[in-house]
Amino acid sequence: MDITKRNPMPNQEPLVRNKNFKEVSLGYDAETAIAEAKRCLNCKNKPCISGCPVNISIPEFIEYVAAGDFEKAYEVINRTSALPAVCGRVCPQERQCESKCVRGIKGEAVSIGRLERFVADYHNANTEITNVNIEKKGKRVAIIGSGPSSLTCAGDLAKMGYDVTVFEALHIAGGVLVYGIPEFRLPKAIVAREVEGLKASGVEFKTNVVVGKSISIDDIFTKYDAVFIGSGAGLPRFMGIEGENLKGVYSANEFLTRINLMKAYKEDSRTPVYHGKRVAVVGGGNVAMDAARSAIRLGAEKVYIVYRRSFDEIPARAEEVEHAQEETIEFKTLTNPIRILGDDDKNVCGIECVKMELGEPDESGRRRPFTVEGSEHVIDVDCVIMAIGTSPNPLIKATTAGLEVNSRGGIVTDDMGRTSREGVFAGGDAVTGAATVIKAMGAGKNAAVAIDEYLQNK
Repeated sequence: MDITKRNPMPNQEPLVRNKNFKEVSLGYDAETAIAEAKRCLNCKNKPCISGCPVNISIPEFIEYVAAGDFEKAYEVINRTSALPAVCGRVCPQERQCESKCVRGIKGEAVSIGRLERFVADYHNANTEITNVNIEKKGKRVAIIGSGPSSLTCAGDLAKMGYDVTVFEALHIAGGVLVYGIPEFRLPKAIVAREVEGLKASGVEFKTNVVVGKSISIDDIFTKYDAVFIGSGAGLPRFMGIEGENLKGVYSANEFLTRINLMKAYKEDSRTPVYHGKRVAVVGGGNVAMDAARSAIRLGAEKVYIVYRRSFDEIPARAEEVEHAQEETIEFKTLTNPIRILGDDDKNVCGIECVKMELGEPDESGRRRPFTVEGSEHVIDVDCVIMAIGTSPNPLIKATTAGLEVNSRGGIVTDDMGRTSREGVFAGGDAVTGAATVIKAMGAGKNAAVAIDEYLQNK
């Protein structure tokens, strides 16, 4: 075997998987995992750890995998990561831990994410969830939202001995892991098991509770000693162009929530979603890829990714872009919508776009796109999905006195998640806007440390 090359991940065939919602990547078997782990150089300085937002001891867990001790490898990961089966599937390892891998200097980096997924799946398949008895400190913490930052914060605080209650607005816990990421990338049974594990450690979940409507943070403080806000970034953005109110125009949030949370892809779904035959998805991030790949699975004959910058600047994970291309999704880059066209019944019948060219880098570091004069053209579609980003949920900041927010609607915190209001902490997308799962988890871990310090000194 050529040790400069990583072991390939087995996947469903593209023209099979683009017609079902089963998981695309099938995972390593034990033999392949061991072979991949043996590619690790076990570097003295361990640079890969510096690329991990939750500082997993990567060479240590990989060494156990190479020795075939998968349960010990899980124990190492579980010391710092609350959601290894999730992170192994959805984290952008190529920009984080794997980007620091020394093996990648003269070859391909070790497949750290795939090994993490294997270890977590092995553990989940071979162990039962059992209740954990932890000595209690006698203090209570409320967690708002149940996404990755909240689940991480809740798990860490529960291990410290705090009574933790998670308040979730929807009827199922898991936040963006449940409503945002499709089944073919992250099976919901995996998220459900992680939630069950937190329940076994003493975390209580209260669903269908909209903080800011059915209960306020002031109400929560009558029963709890501290509050962590991890309510995510669920407010979709639109372009503000003509035609966005036509029938057949979705935000990616709504489109994916109907599919993922409400199972709209099933024929007997009580909350069906409009099945466009020719679909344009506007945007280039992971959410855009998820929406486009979901649309093709719903039976669309043609799906386009419409992105205003070049192909090389698409921000989505390289693996997701590659999978989308394999599944027959067409990329229309350097293309920007200026108007959505409708027929007499106010249904979408096309999207008018202009070609773009790239100039000098803007404040984001990416080259700024400019319109090419006279390049107007129409793409024939009957459905448009806007996947151009989201903003933090405005409900909590609007109903909570003393909570400072920035111009983008994010809650202002220090590096440890402390807000401008005493006893209130925040992290994840509610602070940063839409970001990665692992960064949200890192924020949840930091906040748990700060909450512990606050309650110990209170």
